Amino acid sequence: MRRLRPVRPSPQTGPDGVLVVDKPRGITSHDAVARCRRILGTRRVGHVGTLDPIATGVLPLVVGRSTRLAMLLSEGNKVYHSIFRLGVVTDTYDTTGTVVADGMRQERSVPSAPDAIEAVSRRFVGTFTQFPPPYSAKKIDGIRAYRLARRQEVVAPKPVKGTVHQFEIESLKDDRLTCRIICAPGFYVRSLAHDLGQALGCGACLEDLRREQSSAFSLDHAVTMDQLERDHGSAMRHLVPMSELLPNLRSVVVTERGARLTAHGNALTPTEFEPSSAAVSVGIASPSLEEASSGKVKVYDRSGSLLAIAESSTAGILHPRIVLV
Repeated sequence: MRRLRPVRPSPQTGPDGVLVVDKPRGITSHDAVARCRRILGTRRVGHVGTLDPIATGVLPLVVGRSTRLAMLLSEGNKVYHSIFRLGVVTDTYDTTGTVVADGMRQERSVPSAPDAIEAVSRRFVGTFTQFPPPYSAKKIDGIRAYRLARRQEVVAPKPVKGTVHQFEIESLKDDRLTCRIICAPGFYVRSLAHDLGQALGCGACLEDLRREQSSAFSLDHAVTMDQLERDHGSAMRHLVPMSELLPNLRSVVVTERGARLTAHGNALTPTEFEPSSAAVSVGIASPSLEEASSGKVKVYDRSGSLLAIAESSTAGILHPRIVLV
């Protein structure tokens, strides 16, 4: 049997974890990343999902080794509070763009009753096809759609599948429709505003958007950019450690040999698992099989450090897929 070399901790260049920021209006997600890189003193910062400049709210930033978990952290549902401007159509599908049609001058005026709008809004609950906005980060032949649009080139993004779990109409005041949306990742709320306006016959665009939740992260976890820049030390206090990420995945604690196997990406058999009481002793919670969101499993060592994300097989063997040591 091949002898495993001891695991040597990877040299750390900075903190690890997730920093949930409350992105202000008027900056891009990349701007938020750049500012937090300066605050944290590390280049290893990325964002989970994207918020347009017009949008505010929850923007999880992955830091250090947590950047390897970005795809998994983006898989959960999103919750948005939004305002649609009825009667106005723009080239960007929001109020920052150029007006291309004024619905108030069309044959059908803006509906005056929320009930009438709610009846139409039911068409947009479930899984359906939508077209990304012409000004979006969607790539067309390898080029971002917004770059083509700014060059006045024809932009024709391919349709994508989107899922809305809940579309709640909260109020209608004059031509402003306030609503709350729970949707799957990759859904375009700007396109929803545009498509709803077309269905109503009056046109519409997005005026305001606030993300209240992204997967397991909510506004309760968020810190403002102003607060971070006033007190750089607050960033570390707000950092969600790697060991607490992905709470919907099952967890196992492995033996010292299991930790070495994990570090080298080798398969783990049940003989390398510690008793379930070990997870409790180091404060690791694990959902039941019924509650678990997938066949992925978090692998911890005896000290409670997250070593890897593994996939389980029917034989009870774990295969490390994302190694974090």
